[in-house]
Amino acid sequence: MPDPRVLDVAVGRVAEIAGPKDRTTLTASAKHPVEGPVAVHREYLEGDEQADLESHGGPDKAVYVYAAEDVAWWADELGRAVDRQTFGQNLTTTGLDLRAAVVGERWRIGTAEFEVAQPRIPCFKLGLHSGDPTMPRRFIAAVRPGAYLRVRTTGRLAAADRVEVLDRPDHGVTLAEVFTVFHHERDRAATLLDVPQLAPMYHRWARERV
Repeated sequence: MPDPRVLDVAVGRVAEIAGPKDRTTLTASAKHPVEGPVAVHREYLEGDEQADLESHGGPDKAVYVYAAEDVAWWADELGRAVDRQTFGQNLTTTGLDLRAAVVGERWRIGTAEFEVAQPRIPCFKLGLHSGDPTMPRRFIAAVRPGAYLRVRTTGRLAAADRVEVLDRPDHGVTLAEVFTVFHHERDRAATLLDVPQLAPMYHRWARERV
């Protein structure tokens, strides 16, 4: 893979959009690239918001990352152009296979440091934002969930910054494996209990399954 880098840094504000059954819903998934360095706080990037703080945001979902390579895969899969911000990510990367990212591995981007915390679980808002109500189901089948990051050291980052992998835990459990267990191979739920760096929600789910 080429040298991993950030292509875009994007943030978004909470806005009301049309939802199911002629209702409206709040979302901040319409994120737009910004120029120049952006401050990284403990639970968010400067200028970014989350609409549903019960399901989004917090220390285990501080920053969402999606790969340009995965966006290109979706364009081939859907047979049409796919806007790079379709998935509402804060950081778009290139040269980094996010499916193979190990839970708990540490990255340095700019002057900030992060830890891979969990894959994304899609909800109906992905369908609304993408304009395709089948997208959450397709997203689950594709096993290309992107990465939610914890902030370990605050700082600043910008587009074109290098993504440096500082450390990778020995357990070797990847985001793709966590996503597969959670959605497709639930009989393997106990394996997630051996990943201490995984977001607590997955541990609670695994204990209930066991």
